[in-house]
Amino acid sequence: MLELFEKTLLAGIGTLALTQKKAEELKDDLKERFNLSEEEGKKFLEKLQSMVKENQAKLEELAHEEVKKACERAGLVTEEELTKLKRKVEHLEKQLKAQEK
Repeated sequence: MLELFEKTLLAGIGTLALTQKKAEELKDDLKERFNLSEEEGKKFLEKLQSMVKENQAKLEELAHEEVKKACERAGLVTEEELTKLKRKVEHLEKQLKAQEK
């Protein structure tokens, strides 16, 4: 369930990749309308791509935080918590075996 939720959020973020094509179309359109040089068009596109990447990173971070909150509300343990518990159980088992000898 958790994986499906996270994948759904990340799929939404993935749609931002489609904006790359639209950004290039926009660059070409602006270049034509405002007589931008090739260099000006490239600079504009690079700036736009940079903004998209920054926003995508922020969205991914928000998605991870929301998934984490949903897990906490659902009472699910994190992988880190589970690993700690496994180590503790192993340690206690060793102590128990040592006492039996």
